[in-house]
Amino acid sequence: MAEPTSRRAETRQRILAAAGRLFRAHGVDGVGVDAVMREAGLTHGGFYLHFPSKEALAAEVSQSLLQAAAGKWEEISQSAEAQAALTRIVQGYLDPERVAAGRCCVLTTLGPDVARRPDSRTAIGGALRSMLDTLMRCLPTHRQDRAMATLSTMVGAVVLARLADDPAMSAAFLDSARVAILPPVHPEADVNDSGPEPRLDVA
Repeated sequence: MAEPTSRRAETRQRILAAAGRLFRAHGVDGVGVDAVMREAGLTHGGFYLHFPSKEALAAEVSQSLLQAAAGKWEEISQSAEAQAALTRIVQGYLDPERVAAGRCCVLTTLGPDVARRPDSRTAIGGALRSMLDTLMRCLPTHRQDRAMATLSTMVGAVVLARLADDPAMSAAFLDSARVAILPPVHPEADVNDSGPEPRLDVA
């Protein structure tokens, strides 16, 4: 008897979710189909009823994860004033707790794996452009090059924070990116304020 459509869709989502967790933790090349199916609580043989290959799974996982992130950014940009939206996006992306827990954007966790896989690169193209469009709308200049610089700064900071073996250095990478992107805060009550620290103005 054929598996009901609703159950088949649910099973497919379980496989995608399991693969997403394992790929982000160990990389695509470090995880086999057997491990994905065990993580999903399923048997190995059922995998090929849903995906033709592990490469196809990797492409769909990458697309799904990045689309989810792009969708959240779009939602934030539609629900808040541009500067407030930018602050929420940047603060969330550079959240040290998320970085420490490995709950980072697919660009920072699977970037090298995706770069080596043409199908995965093609799959994430739309979501990547959506993220850049959202940043462009939130930035004061509304310029694409600024949006690219902003995303590059955030992705690079998270990658370096994950690489650093010193917690203080890891935090410093995230803080520096935050300062570089977001405008400085000027408390009106601080009459001794000598001005903002030097920063790379990518916003």
